[in-house]
Amino acid sequence: MSTAILTGQPVPGSSLEGDLRSLGFDVRVATDAGDAETLLAAVPANQRVAIVDARFVGHPHALRLGLTDPRFPAAALPGAVTAQPAARQALTRALARENSAAAGHATVVTGDLAERITEALDADGVPVHRTELGTLVAVVPADPQARNEARQAVLAVDDEAVRLSSAVKARDGFFTTYFISPYSRYIARWCARRGLTPNQVTTASLLTALIAAGCAATGTRGGFVAAGILLILSFVLDCTDGQLARYSLQYSTLGAWLDATFDRAKEYAYYAGLALGAARGGDDVWALALGAMVLQTCRHVVDFSFNEANHDAAANTSPTAALSDRLDSVGWTVWARRMIVLPIGERWAMIAVLTAATTPRITFYALLVGSAFAATYTTAGRVLRSLTRKARRTDRAARALADLADSGPLAELLLRVARGTSHRAASYLALAGAVLVVGSALLWGAGWQTVLCAVGYALASAIAVARPLKGALDWLVPPIFRAAEYGTVLVLAAEADVNKALPAAFGLVAAVAYHHYDTVYRIRGDAGAPPRWLVRATGGHEGRTLLVTVLAALLTAAQFTVALTALAGYVALMVLAESIRFWVAAHRAGAPAVHDEGEPA
Repeated sequence: MSTAILTGQPVPGSSLEGDLRSLGFDVRVATDAGDAETLLAAVPANQRVAIVDARFVGHPHALRLGLTDPRFPAAALPGAVTAQPAARQALTRALARENSAAAGHATVVTGDLAERITEALDADGVPVHRTELGTLVAVVPADPQARNEARQAVLAVDDEAVRLSSAVKARDGFFTTYFISPYSRYIARWCARRGLTPNQVTTASLLTALIAAGCAATGTRGGFVAAGILLILSFVLDCTDGQLARYSLQYSTLGAWLDATFDRAKEYAYYAGLALGAARGGDDVWALALGAMVLQTCRHVVDFSFNEANHDAAANTSPTAALSDRLDSVGWTVWARRMIVLPIGERWAMIAVLTAATTPRITFYALLVGSAFAATYTTAGRVLRSLTRKARRTDRAARALADLADSGPLAELLLRVARGTSHRAASYLALAGAVLVVGSALLWGAGWQTVLCAVGYALASAIAVARPLKGALDWLVPPIFRAAEYGTVLVLAAEADVNKALPAAFGLVAAVAYHHYDTVYRIRGDAGAPPRWLVRATGGHEGRTLLVTVLAALLTAAQFTVALTALAGYVALMVLAESIRFWVAAHRAGAPAVHDEGEPA
């Protein structure tokens, strides 16, 4: 339960008390600043409290946006201010000063108390979130005429229509915007009115996608058609969970992690289902499925690394960025540019339709071509921006890139051996090492030449991260490492040419990719990188790459498959256990709520 303290006597005919109670507030009335201070002291420290001017006139959704959003410790709108437990002490101090300033006056005016407290919080350096209300009304009328005008303004705007509209993500892909969101917002409202949470809808989306993967795994035409339909339904639910979170302001750290993690799990499980279905029909497409997962994961790491490297960069401008802004001013180019990057809506729609109408092989070919083009387009644009931008990257960005690099104990050892060695062009050195190890796997397969090249890759990658990653193109280092590790596993498993080698490699890459995604979501949530012991226990990217090449050289193809399966199980157990422990503990400890709109991945 939250508490709202009304300052002043309620205005006859006002719906304010009822609106606040409908939002979950226990309403109390303060006759003066001293009374408000007493009431505030009586509210338990672990509860949210709001101070609201009794003369307030506005939409219920304006109050909801301003007073119930869990993401902000302190927030305000005209005539109201709220504080969560993290900002309660600051609110108490501000109200105490107001009460002290009013001491000795025969008459204490409570009017504008909420506004004065908001100003006091600002003066104390407490970040107070000001809610963007758009067409919603939130005012404190000074006289009866102004009150009547404000009430007429409230009646002129449909509160529920605004709430539904704002539930939809501001920036989304063409397919999602025109084929999903027009009706999924109503599903979100239906869920809200029945008390369903975004996490429950997220879980339903995951289960639907897993059933779709199971249908695809049957290898029958009916199974493929059902899989395509269920995949679209899963995506509808995937959109609905975010819209439900925005509609009802049910944001949480755990929810953001579940939403992001389950998106990846759904897509890659569906790839596996398609590959199993094709195998039932006598067509082995596991290499294509693994290639699609590798390409998609590397695309995401490019997005994450570039954004982390530049989100707080000084002088964040470039001629390329200016050209992009000009293109965005032309209507049709906005949608064209959003579609060619193959965001999740377009990608899943393409996969669903091709699954139902064609074969898994054709589906994967189309996915690989589309994703490769999208990756080339986005990466080339970001490289041009980086080369033409005059920017100084921060220590925080360098730390984030170092965490995303996932360098393990072998890199630490090699750096001690090659003490004093460093290289300014980290991205070029990382690329050279990646080409060395993947190229050797392609040329020599499971041979000791590949092992030696993997040692060279480990040394090159260690030197690449010896200096802080602040160069113009250093954001490319993590995705290059991902491509090298995943690519080596893919090539060696494909060249093993035995049943189950590629499925085992698929499982290993999926487990490692989960670890890398988890690192990203921790950094995005300001929770820091995974603990160092986990990185050491899983070997780091260079250690795993070297280990896979050694196993391929030492073992027979059948033994290599068993070793890949065991390694996949070990990595999955380690990263899943630590990830679940961390996020559940963070949620229980009351970690700040987040809602990352992100990119249409």
